[in-house]
Amino acid sequence: MGSCAAHAAASRGARVLLLERFDLLHQLGSSHGESRTIRATYPQPHYPPLVRLSRRLWDDAQRDAGYSVLTPTPHVDLGPKDDPAFAAAVANGGATELAAVEGGARPKWAEVFSVPEGWTMASSELGGVMKATKAVAMFQALAVKMGTVVRDRAEVVDVARKQGEGTIVVRISSGEEFHGAKCIITIGAWTSKLVKSITGTDLPVQPLHVLICYWKVKPGHEHELTAEAGFPTFASYGDPYVYSTPSMEYPGLIKIARHGGPPCDPNGRDWSIGPGEGGLVEPVARWIDEVMPGQVDTTGGPVLRQPCMYSMTPDEDFVIDFLGGEEFGMDVVVGAGFSGHGFKMGPAVGKILAEMALDGEARTAMEAGVELRHFRIGRFEGNPMGNARSF
Repeated sequence: MGSCAAHAAASRGARVLLLERFDLLHQLGSSHGESRTIRATYPQPHYPPLVRLSRRLWDDAQRDAGYSVLTPTPHVDLGPKDDPAFAAAVANGGATELAAVEGGARPKWAEVFSVPEGWTMASSELGGVMKATKAVAMFQALAVKMGTVVRDRAEVVDVARKQGEGTIVVRISSGEEFHGAKCIITIGAWTSKLVKSITGTDLPVQPLHVLICYWKVKPGHEHELTAEAGFPTFASYGDPYVYSTPSMEYPGLIKIARHGGPPCDPNGRDWSIGPGEGGLVEPVARWIDEVMPGQVDTTGGPVLRQPCMYSMTPDEDFVIDFLGGEEFGMDVVVGAGFSGHGFKMGPAVGKILAEMALDGEARTAMEAGVELRHFRIGRFEGNPMGNARSF
């Protein structure tokens, strides 16, 4: 989100400094790795417009960079027919239920799934796989080309307004200070700690330890589950909520993982297997054995296990807002709590954050039909669960 915001601000002609806590393209947060999915099927109606806006901005950035980071695929959702969240996602994303499609017109990949009794599938065209680390590098490179200065190993420890002046002062752990008119905070799992230290406000963004699992494709099906063969990204509703990308990053392996995980401290994580591994692997294996038994081998568990983090809000909605208060007003903007599903919307979120900082409003969001009130910090005041609802 920070790299996309830097790119968006620089494209407006702003002088931009991008500070990164760790080394560039590190693997200690939430934006690294080989793949993220893009889809417009959300139960909440405020996300599909944001995804569609972002999809156009992904194309613009790839055109400017001269290379691709996004591979388009179909997307399929699976879930119980009577699940209100599943039904809302299908409706909001404009998906087509495959049960309503005549047999001969059904895509070949539909036969891969052994759909449980009482379940159904719905397909949509807006799907795809993004190369995450490559995408972050792309936005940083585009920003630098437009004059952005990038500093890594620069942990921000304080943000304050300079007394008697309008400037915002950002101090990093080395003691260096940087002065600017505006500031955008997008520090993922470390957001709550910094916001608490500079404002005293408890922003409910909880880091979670998650595990990305790659499973072996059964012999003879390796090509069948690839993006080249037209295999989709997919999400499965119910318990567990499972998501997947086609076999791309590692030939013969497919990424199928569980959404969510146990709370963690971003400064003290278990890098070997992580806490709660059983709860992140075993339910996925059972799901595979039931829904994709002829395609994916669960014997011995996943072949690769990669730790990552979510920054989760109680309602799983984003935080996109001015930090506010007498000290910061509309000069400091925060983007946080992207809850494991924000990467696909990075370019749109970055543009919105940049517009909020530079203009005090986000015209792009209004023009795209994106209602930002869902992402305000104030939704948690007197209501710790924010926008949470049952469908």
